[in-house]
Amino acid sequence: MDESVAAGLFTMSLIGRRPKVVIVGAGFGGLAAAKEMADLDVDVLMIDARNHHTFQPLLYQIATAGLDADDVCYPIRGVFHRQGNARVRLGRVKAIHKETKTVTVDDGTAIPYDFLVLAAGAVTADFGVPGVGEHALGLKSATDALTIRTKVLESFEAADADPALVDDGVLNIVIVGGGPTGVELAGGMSELVDRVLRRDYPGLEIDRARIVLIEGADRLLGSFASKLSKRAEKRLVKMGVELKLGVAVAEVTAASVRLDDGTDIPTSTVVWAAGVKANEIGTALGGELDRGGRILVGKDLSVPGNPDVWVIGDLASSPTGDGRPLPQVAPVAVQGGEFVAKAIAARIEGRESEEFRYRDKGSMATIGRNAAVVELPNGRTLSGWPGWITWLGLHLVLLIGFRNRANVLVNWAWNYWTYDRGSRLILAHTQPPTD
Repeated sequence: MDESVAAGLFTMSLIGRRPKVVIVGAGFGGLAAAKEMADLDVDVLMIDARNHHTFQPLLYQIATAGLDADDVCYPIRGVFHRQGNARVRLGRVKAIHKETKTVTVDDGTAIPYDFLVLAAGAVTADFGVPGVGEHALGLKSATDALTIRTKVLESFEAADADPALVDDGVLNIVIVGGGPTGVELAGGMSELVDRVLRRDYPGLEIDRARIVLIEGADRLLGSFASKLSKRAEKRLVKMGVELKLGVAVAEVTAASVRLDDGTDIPTSTVVWAAGVKANEIGTALGGELDRGGRILVGKDLSVPGNPDVWVIGDLASSPTGDGRPLPQVAPVAVQGGEFVAKAIAARIEGRESEEFRYRDKGSMATIGRNAAVVELPNGRTLSGWPGWITWLGLHLVLLIGFRNRANVLVNWAWNYWTYDRGSRLILAHTQPPTD
């Protein structure tokens, strides 16, 4: 049966009852879709494995002790206090049954839907490099960020108790991946070590602590203009970050990172920011996937052969004019979520969906105090202090909740004027204490 005919018959079946919209994932895309449906005559159910939304662009600041987890996370239920047609369900979707139009969560409950929006995001990709899964730390959640922070602080405590460990590279921090996450994390770690931990551990040879940023391409920030890449590289080098460009990681062990050129970097702290892959829920749908595990979608972001299922954000392989999928960044997810909400409204009213068109609003990355690079859609660029102020303002605006914005602003001001980081607490050990 033709998809348009099937969609029309389905629309007729909704007469006299409120459609049920299930959204899987409370990231940028999922929340945008749900909030856009606030005035729509539907029942929205948001399902997520966590009870909070995470503002991922600031996770590196948790990892570097500039902010705490509750500064960048917000309870999902709190988002919908004033939205009467939305509910929240804590759970992880394990199966999708297209024939019965239900999803099954991890406790075995089958949840029916009329329209399904998959916005489950992405997870860290190790690209098959030996040892990454066992010895490297990802940065996709607040838990990940806290683990990185704890690991760094524990390493400095260990070295302070036994200075001989410095010879084994216990103070070294290796970051793999030269995209915005890796660049921002490297800059943040440099400031943490040089400005804060230097004072906390006066007995340590802090100058022997190495922060190494590894990127397989020949420059950092490959999606930015080359001049911005050069500025970022120059700034990081000035901050003491070692850049390893044009080399790949061959293996990660418990004590080192081995590069494909034979270089061996001793370290016990490795952060893997080299890339992501789509959430495995894509396989549960049974649709066609691209090489990164992203679900191939049509021009209206629906799944071919399943017009009542939409995929947005990092999970979607959206078509573009040059044949490449859209980037896995927050603006793509937000615009996709808003678009799908309108597409569902059109489906209910018996109208055809429009074609999704992404509006590029630019890219940015900060490189520490008074330094950032910004690329605007019109080709203009900003760097240094103007870029940094632009970065600060946009991230404050995009944070959810007045309390979070106020906390972040106060923490940023405190960090700026005092060169201090108040969130350097070890609350849970990455390894059991020996005593």
